[in-house]
Amino acid sequence: MNDEQLRSALQAEYLQIQKVLEDFDGRAITIKAWSVSFSLVAIGGAFASRSAPVLLVSCISAILFWVIEGSWKTFQYAHYARSGEIEEYFRGERQIDFAFQIGTSWSKAWHSGGFPRLKKVLFWPHVALPHVVIASVALSLFILEYLGVLKL
Repeated sequence: MNDEQLRSALQAEYLQIQKVLEDFDGRAITIKAWSVSFSLVAIGGAFASRSAPVLLVSCISAILFWVIEGSWKTFQYAHYARSGEIEEYFRGERQIDFAFQIGTSWSKAWHSGGFPRLKKVLFWPHVALPHVVIASVALSLFILEYLGVLKL
């Protein structure tokens, strides 16, 4: 592959990565929508059925959606390594010998992050919200009901 072909291939690869990154954001919004819908309906259902354990279902579901979104963000985050390499190439700061390395680059980046990256990502405000708020409200309502302060 000559230099011009490599530049063209890297440009195509970069644009594909950018599309993938945008698609991840769209799916994260869907995860948030599912979390809010299910968890708030469960809170309402707890009051309608006068069943405090349903509040725990709401709390646990919000936490699970939070972990799913955090995991999703780590998948997205792993694409930034290759995107950065290609940007450095076009700035003249890096030499790249091969194009079309999205999968290989993603795998290396994702496996190098592991659980420590997930723990960090979970506490990014745009990932934690609204899941943490809903889980906290549901758990607080359950505790208040358990203590007899609130009657369902």
